[in-house]
Amino acid sequence: MKKIVKSRRVQDAASIGADLMLAPLVAMMRLPLMAKDAGSNQPWGTETARAVNEKTAAMAEGAFAAQMSVLQSASRFWPEVLSGRTPSLFNGVAAERSISAALKPASRAVKANFRRLSNKA
Repeated sequence: MKKIVKSRRVQDAASIGADLMLAPLVAMMRLPLMAKDAGSNQPWGTETARAVNEKTAAMAEGAFAAQMSVLQSASRFWPEVLSGRTPSLFNGVAAERSISAALKPASRAVKANFRRLSNKA
């Protein structure tokens, strides 16, 4: 049973990593749109404002998800200790879950931006 849980965590981490590898490509796809926005008279172009808003939202959502993950691990501390297991706060599992939860919103945003921008080309 433990192997199934571990492989799912590994698959989730690999999926997040694969999505985040699209970030440089998304930036390159955004550059012409942002250059076009820079030529307009508006202080913030559409694509520039969208990029800033998406990054801010993903960062806030990721920070909240990481904090909630650590809080969940802290709430499981005593049940894990009393059942004879090493608490996830001590063996690194809580940190792994927290990092994964923090990166998931950014991963979703990058993937959505890649789909949106690839349709424009």
